[in-house]
Amino acid sequence: MNEDQTTTIEIEDMITVGTLAERLSIPVTRLIGELMKNGVMATVNERIDFDTAEIIVEELGLGVSLSKKVAEEQLAPTHTKPTASANAKARPPVVAVMGHVDHGKTSLLDAIRGADVAKGEAGGITQHISAYQIEHNKRTITFLDTPGHEAFAAIREHGALLTDIVIVVVAADDGIKPQTIEAIRFARKAGVKIIIAANKMDKEGADLNHVKQQLSEQDLLIEEWGGDTILIPVSAKTKAGIPELLDMILLVTDVEELKADTDGPAKGLIIEAHVELGRGPVAHALVETGTIKTGDFIVAGGSYAKIRNLEDTNGKPIKAATPSMPVVITGFKTLPEFGDDFTVVANEKEARSQSTIIASQKQASGGHLDIGSSELIRLINRNNEMQELNIIIKADVQGSLTSVIDSLKALDTDEVSVRIVGSGVGAIGENDLLLAHTSNAIVYGFNVDLSASSRQQASRDKVSVRIYKVIYELIDDVKAELTTLLRPEIVETELGRLVVKGIFKTTKSEIICGGEVTKGKLTAPALARIVRDKETLAEVEVTGLKRGPAETKEVFEGEMCGMSLSTPKKIDLVEGDRIELFSRQTVSRSL
Repeated sequence: MNEDQTTTIEIEDMITVGTLAERLSIPVTRLIGELMKNGVMATVNERIDFDTAEIIVEELGLGVSLSKKVAEEQLAPTHTKPTASANAKARPPVVAVMGHVDHGKTSLLDAIRGADVAKGEAGGITQHISAYQIEHNKRTITFLDTPGHEAFAAIREHGALLTDIVIVVVAADDGIKPQTIEAIRFARKAGVKIIIAANKMDKEGADLNHVKQQLSEQDLLIEEWGGDTILIPVSAKTKAGIPELLDMILLVTDVEELKADTDGPAKGLIIEAHVELGRGPVAHALVETGTIKTGDFIVAGGSYAKIRNLEDTNGKPIKAATPSMPVVITGFKTLPEFGDDFTVVANEKEARSQSTIIASQKQASGGHLDIGSSELIRLINRNNEMQELNIIIKADVQGSLTSVIDSLKALDTDEVSVRIVGSGVGAIGENDLLLAHTSNAIVYGFNVDLSASSRQQASRDKVSVRIYKVIYELIDDVKAELTTLLRPEIVETELGRLVVKGIFKTTKSEIICGGEVTKGKLTAPALARIVRDKETLAEVEVTGLKRGPAETKEVFEGEMCGMSLSTPKKIDLVEGDRIELFSRQTVSRSL
């Protein structure tokens, strides 16, 4: 190509490395090599954004400029709730329970449900969205229990989008905390009604007025103070206030006049998805409109199914499910993703066609690793000194996998980063261990199993496998591993200073001189710098000190002394030069 001519090539906002190489008519290896020179490890199928592509193309010197192609078609917007028709019928409310970790969300739901789930939760915190229905005053209420740990922000926000009412649980003895504020923000973003459940009212330190004051600081003024925020004092332990809380949920339901169409094909949202031995991909879904039945063909994101089994959340087989019902679905060809919309379609041909189109759209918009320009510039600026921790992550369900990955990416700094070389839902298997062995990666499992044969394989190949049931313990482990990759900090401490008054001997490797200590204390042996005016001539080692004719180990400010120096080269020391003694220590750092 003529260097004097500039050709303009139109590319999308995000483009794979392979596609860009093809558009530029250059070997893909050349483009990958240029990316690697700039610190970006990208394969042929990984995607870079427009700004990154522009930087790399400019450095290649091809006489090509890039322009951004405006996408003609966008993926569907964020999930919106279906609109009910004139023939719609009343439906149960969908209620999400949110709040700070340890404020008693799951314990409160246990008291409502009559189950004891909290004791079975690893670390005492909810780590998945749980969905189930209860009966109160002969009416049905659907509850979603969302995780409280900070790593599960994505799941909590997802829960808010599913619901009609959000109950924000606040421990009366602890008050509003960061995740409480986050839950309030999610509920407001979703545009749903908020009910405050002031839990742990049975505890000695409970202070309801303090909670009310904190709520007002979040622009949630309770009804008795002239606002419209409902607050119900409750105790999961004694069950006090729970009937009033359920009554209030039903009252809000009546005021909101919640309705949905039951006729026609069902639509809804995938709450969770995982793989079960003997059952394959299993999805937990919430029906929002229509009726779903055993034998229906269903599309969920890039996956589809002929529904083999339909169960309620207690595992009881059912024939059909109507709006606001959480259900368990088996029969998917591949694992649907957490947050996928689902739709019942007419037949398998349509299901296969729609899922293929959606899968292609997802791949085009976000199916590969995105490498942004800010990341590229950061990589260039640090001159390829980034230390990476290779890891493989396996989780029990899709939502947990997303939360773990997002939490680990947040640990990245300018010096160290997590490189996820593999991830997936299900037990740790042979392929995971083989990949870990070849990529020198640590395998992290979250709520998954490791079979005896896999354990033997890991031991034989010296692959580190670490399985956790509590997410923050997993994150802490990765953080500790990243800390070991941090370069230690070199700390220097000034000890003392001598001004040269006389030079007695100078060779290629030794200087003997004398002078006055003008600052601090001199010791031997010690490190030192020879400084003339503001220029450092050399770094040397003090090998000996003399006070008069006698050897000494230290000399103090204001005293005269002789000094022997070991030097890396011959130095022409002159009177007036300074010899500055210092100590140097290596200090470990932490994230």
